[in-house]
Amino acid sequence: MARRTSPFFAYLGRLRWIRRWGLMRNAIEEDVATHSWEVSVLAHALATIRNTHYDGDVNADAIAAAALYHDASEVITGDMPTPVKYYSSVMREAFADVEHRAQKELLDLLPETLRPALAPYLEESSWSDSTAELIKAADRLAALLKCEAELRAGNREFEQAAQQIRTRLESEALPEVAYFLEVFAPDYGASLDYLLERQ
Repeated sequence: MARRTSPFFAYLGRLRWIRRWGLMRNAIEEDVATHSWEVSVLAHALATIRNTHYDGDVNADAIAAAALYHDASEVITGDMPTPVKYYSSVMREAFADVEHRAQKELLDLLPETLRPALAPYLEESSWSDSTAELIKAADRLAALLKCEAELRAGNREFEQAAQQIRTRLESEALPEVAYFLEVFAPDYGASLDYLLERQ
């Protein structure tokens, strides 16, 4: 007997067509799929740093998987620019409701047998506090790295965003983020030749 088809992963595959930073002039285009991968890598790194250096006890692999899906609902909603999403408490609440409904709609596309396994990654409301904290930090860190790449490309459009994001990260004062910024972030601006010379 043939199984019923599901468009779930076909939907996720379309994240590559959704552009980010839509209100700004970009020197380096970024899509939601690429961003999701980067946030997943950064969240895994932050979780690993927490466990290794700050007596943490979090599941870095589960956090990386949740981060991979953290913007999956944007395949339905599109990428809502931060200034719009957080313009007012009314906008924040409305968009949170839209995101929640989109997450549920995506989950409903899966065969029922797979929903319980993927729900913990797709539904942000089910994340633990530490998972949410590290993914949000990784999301901001990815945004800062994007802003700094734009600035290195000569695009001053991202100056204010870079400063605001850095200030936010500093105010949150997560030691894992400070560690990443000190140890790993400086080489993001390096050329490939420079990186190869350091090996």
